[in-house]
Amino acid sequence: MNARKALRTLMPILIVTVAAVAAAGASLARHEQGRSSVAVARPFVVGHIAASARVAPLSTSNCIATIGIRCYSPGQFERAYNLAALRAFGINGAGQTIAIVDSFGSPTIAADLHAFDQTFSNPPAGSGIPADPAIGIDPQLTIIQPAGPVPPFDPTNDDMVGWAQETTLDVEWAHVMAPRAKILLVETPVSETEGVQGFPEIVKAENYVIDNHLASVISQSFGATEETFPNQQALLALRSAFKNAQRHNVTVLGASGDEGPTDYQLNLEDLYTMQVNSWPSSDPLVTSVGGTQMNLDDQGNHLSPDVVWNDSAVGIQAAGGGGPSHVFDRPDFQDGVRSVVGHARGTPDISLNAAVDGGVWVYYTFVGPTSPYHIFGGTSAATPEFAGIVAMADQVARQWLGWLNGALYKLANGNGYGNGYAYGYGNGKRNQDSGVVDVTQGNNDIGPFVNSDGQTYHVPGYAAGPGYDLASGLGTIDAATFVPALARAAGDDGYGGDQNQGNGGNQGGNGGNQGGNGGNQGGGGH
Repeated sequence: MNARKALRTLMPILIVTVAAVAAAGASLARHEQGRSSVAVARPFVVGHIAASARVAPLSTSNCIATIGIRCYSPGQFERAYNLAALRAFGINGAGQTIAIVDSFGSPTIAADLHAFDQTFSNPPAGSGIPADPAIGIDPQLTIIQPAGPVPPFDPTNDDMVGWAQETTLDVEWAHVMAPRAKILLVETPVSETEGVQGFPEIVKAENYVIDNHLASVISQSFGATEETFPNQQALLALRSAFKNAQRHNVTVLGASGDEGPTDYQLNLEDLYTMQVNSWPSSDPLVTSVGGTQMNLDDQGNHLSPDVVWNDSAVGIQAAGGGGPSHVFDRPDFQDGVRSVVGHARGTPDISLNAAVDGGVWVYYTFVGPTSPYHIFGGTSAATPEFAGIVAMADQVARQWLGWLNGALYKLANGNGYGNGYAYGYGNGKRNQDSGVVDVTQGNNDIGPFVNSDGQTYHVPGYAAGPGYDLASGLGTIDAATFVPALARAAGDDGYGGDQNQGNGGNQGGNGGNQGGNGGNQGGGGH
């Protein structure tokens, strides 16, 4: 299937399966989805590198030598994000539940998660892959289908396979980051691809989770371009779960997308020729998770500071989504970065590793069971990773922290919420008390692209710089300091209550001033 189309079918946001990178500069083989005349949600999963299907996983140095890209395992993330310092204090997500919402799910997820845990908690001797003993015990995994029964899995259905890949990525890597958190897999029976389709079922399922107090954080690795909805009201009518989550102190995360400053049109094939944004990531009630690229050695040590995710260098037209919303005005929590976002809600808010050149190992057997190890990337990876971070912050706070955006921007502005568990993280400049690490290098410009009309287009991307930017948001994190700092900041009385989240904006704009008649979207009121 065409890789672009694969990203636009309410597919998990960019499970970039490295599917044809036999060497640096190879291109991503994209699988083609059928066109849709109805706006639908799609998973943000970036492709599949066919060369990455393996009988056994490889170390980073072996991936570079044989595939031409970097690949990472759970043990490397433990060091790269300073997770060991948290685990030494018993901070591992215990007592928390992460809800992962995906269309269709995976028929083999329980067995695949177990095999993943066994492999990476105790890798083969001589493999060069560091162990992550924290994931040696499987989490409690519960599967529910509150929006209706999911149809039987069809391994010849590209859409179902794509969602099963997304499901596997989401479950396995949320577990890596918070190994003692429970996982609630929320499956829906209709695929989200672009625009409205699939979203009503997702909203119903998420409201069920919230109303029944089943999870403290909801991870969404899917989205649809704002312009693919019939009108603003069609989009705004789908916000009930986010408003419900805010009332019940449930955190909602959304992947920022995988095509840099642009995104897919309704036909799931062509990209917009102007700067656009995707929802639900663009919603002020959602924390938007963007993408970085890490440069690690085999043990997980940083060889250089993190940069904005952009895989153009290895021939993959994919980068972290970001830019101004054309639906939502600037929320109060972004008043301090108005010089960057203008009058619009800007995304992302925070970023974690999402690169395919630096992708994560995933194990699944629902297709190709003899070569079950694959490399995935995209903000579909970054979002469940951050869900694990939130679960640990909830554990530290001993309460559900709920809506986070006010606290995130407060932390990044240098308000003192420190006393973290460690400070030895040399990944870039940051506020020592906050654990927010500024990303100052790279951009999300995917370069020229050709649409179905045969014409070549280019949509300018956004560059990272000091402080907030539309390529990496506030930056990335040092988990050992960020988790306790977030727990304190988000637990303050000024955050987590009912915020005034107005609507407005001009859905057809290209960034800059996105005027509208809506009220303030965010803020620190009670």
